[in-house]
Amino acid sequence: MLLRELVAHPALGLRLLHGDAASLERPVRWVYTTDLIDPGRYLSGGELVISGLVWRRDPADSERFVAALAASGTAALAAGAAVFGGIPDDVLDACRRHDVPLIEVPEETSFSAVTELVVGALSAARGERLAHTVGRQRRLLSAVAGGMGLDELVAQVGAATGLVCRVLSATGRGIVAGPHPLPDAELDRIAAAFLTAARLPAVVPGGAHSVFPVGPASEQRATSWFVAVEGAFPGWDAESADAVDELVAIAALDRARRSEGLRVARDIAEDAIALVAGGAGNRPETATRLRQAGLDPAAPLTVAVAGFVDRPDRLEIARAVLVDAASHGIGHGTPAVGVHDGLAVALLPGDPDALRTALARLEPGLGPERLTVGVSRPSTLEALAGALQEARHARDLAEHRPGVLHVVTGADVTTHVALLATVPDEVRRAFAARVLDPVLAYDARNDAGLRETLEAFLDCSGSWSRAAERLHLHVNTVRYRIGRVEELTGRDLGVFGDRVDVFLALRCR
Repeated sequence: MLLRELVAHPALGLRLLHGDAASLERPVRWVYTTDLIDPGRYLSGGELVISGLVWRRDPADSERFVAALAASGTAALAAGAAVFGGIPDDVLDACRRHDVPLIEVPEETSFSAVTELVVGALSAARGERLAHTVGRQRRLLSAVAGGMGLDELVAQVGAATGLVCRVLSATGRGIVAGPHPLPDAELDRIAAAFLTAARLPAVVPGGAHSVFPVGPASEQRATSWFVAVEGAFPGWDAESADAVDELVAIAALDRARRSEGLRVARDIAEDAIALVAGGAGNRPETATRLRQAGLDPAAPLTVAVAGFVDRPDRLEIARAVLVDAASHGIGHGTPAVGVHDGLAVALLPGDPDALRTALARLEPGLGPERLTVGVSRPSTLEALAGALQEARHARDLAEHRPGVLHVVTGADVTTHVALLATVPDEVRRAFAARVLDPVLAYDARNDAGLRETLEAFLDCSGSWSRAAERLHLHVNTVRYRIGRVEELTGRDLGVFGDRVDVFLALRCR
């Protein structure tokens, strides 16, 4: 891809601030997004470097940053205008000194949109080279190289074979939805067949559709794409079967292209999530990161968190599932999905009900693994930290429910959990420390089991005998330990108000 092709793209609204006709003929070899002040060690030449200029504190910073780009042979700098309301003069001057073409990215254009365009063009170019060596796929790959979208390719295969084809994700999301939408019940059947078939390709029970995996057979199906074609494939002629095989290969190439863009979008999303989790929702850089991730910070946002119970090794699968499911029912914007504090986290503008429906389709393919998801109520940017906490509490509740998949929303949480989610972290921690620190310190010194006994006692509604039975202790031992807790906390657990204080302190930790 040439720089002039990027600058001329009408949907991005890019503006060339420095560069002549010759520089616009520079080829772009790759795209790299960074806010490091010296990214030179990550550059090998020919990259379009995208930066939000967060690193800039004074003109000397601009000189250092641009000098590193020039030394690495960077194709151009695409600088976001969001942080400073434009591109600072010292950045422009540094680009002129070092002859680095400078492109302004307006606030309304997300970095992920620029990245996807460049990566898509580069992948298309690679597809063109591949087309010269792969005979059977020559026409379709040439179409990809010429910029034809996957939806057009699907339509082309359908016109050539008379087969109605769709490209779907495991949650039933229409990558290419086909000529008409499928009823939800039919989508459920098709997705279940793909997720549970002993071998693929397979015919959906009833024979109305056949499903073909996109990508290697070893890939986790819950995070995969597949091609769904109307009709049972064993009855197709060889030409139709070959055409569908070619479509599957092209869909895999398209998915790989999109994955490159998603990797860049993930870094931006995780920056935004970390800012939200740190209580920085009202800071300008949080709004900037959300815009770069494709979200409108002025609109209500929903937080979703997901993870497999007792399986931290499956965190990346949980994240991929959330990326897919969070893309359902979104009228505008894109979900920002990343990993934070051991969980997959999504910030999304869409309908939480659509998320629940999408996740439910995965249940047949989860096997013994338990996926639990918590979803907050829609929130303003300033209150997103509380929404994140609410989603975490909702997921905690989901963990205690039976079955392999549970989604609990903030609207489902009508207990103290929702109330605690609205309390700032530092207030909750301070309250828990004032009430429980003497107990925890005593346990640490004496290994006395006071906290364990206290939790069992409260879970058993203050019943001495049931708590003793649960802990396999004598009733008198439970009475002694609770007495020590009362002495250390200054609370009488026979008094309802004091018991509530201790219960909430445990939940605040």
